[in-house]
Amino acid sequence: MSSQAVPILMYHAVAHAPAPATRDLSVAPDTFAEQMEVLAAGGFTPVTTARLAAAWREGGPLPARPVLITFDDGYEGVHGHALPELARHGFTATVFVTTGWLRGPYDTGGALDTMLDWQQVKALAHAGIEIGGHSHTHPQLDQLGEDALWFELRRSREIITDETGTAPASFAYPYGYSDAGVRRLVRDAGYGQALAVGNHLARRSQGPYAIRRLTVDRTTGIEEFARSVAGHGVARTFAKDRALTKGYALVRRTRKLRRKAGLTRV
Repeated sequence: MSSQAVPILMYHAVAHAPAPATRDLSVAPDTFAEQMEVLAAGGFTPVTTARLAAAWREGGPLPARPVLITFDDGYEGVHGHALPELARHGFTATVFVTTGWLRGPYDTGGALDTMLDWQQVKALAHAGIEIGGHSHTHPQLDQLGEDALWFELRRSREIITDETGTAPASFAYPYGYSDAGVRRLVRDAGYGQALAVGNHLARRSQGPYAIRRLTVDRTTGIEEFARSVAGHGVARTFAKDRALTKGYALVRRTRKLRRKAGLTRV
């Protein structure tokens, strides 16, 4: 099982009429339901991020066809539309919440669409959904200084712990961006594992703080979805996304180095 490749699906909003800012990364509720049918018919067994990481870390067993269903940011449709479909199939998932975007006492503004409130987050947790961290205000973590980065990680973790009664074990990088310094602080903040994007199947060899996911969005057709979760044609399907990711990673590293150089000039 240790070398088994696992599809980890990255969702965002599930909505009939998403806001313009979230439309491209959203899926319609009917489409989500159809995708869950594909997983059920294919004999896939969803597990949480924490369970996958624990199995890889400790050598424990996984189902014959494991899959992870993950949601970033914390949009309201995860509770209103996705949860009923997950429950219908007996599926679990991981929801990575941006604590400063959720409706309630910690809202800092900046949310791109209608978000979950904390009662809905608690309902998700009560239904067996893992609640993970996704920072407090959703910045590009690899562009932050250490103090600001530490605040984003710790504040998010503290709020989730206070609201749900359980410290989050898993983290997802906003925009998928991280570097060695970010990954080190995520570990030091108490997270046992973290998810990137990458648009690859997940493997143990990626390490616990750089686990890859597959993007599911408005353009994902049902045949493409079925092929991807089965591990077929992933490199071809996501070739353009990977090229863009590599290019922008170089741009971000250059920006960070220039900023550091500017700060250290005498």
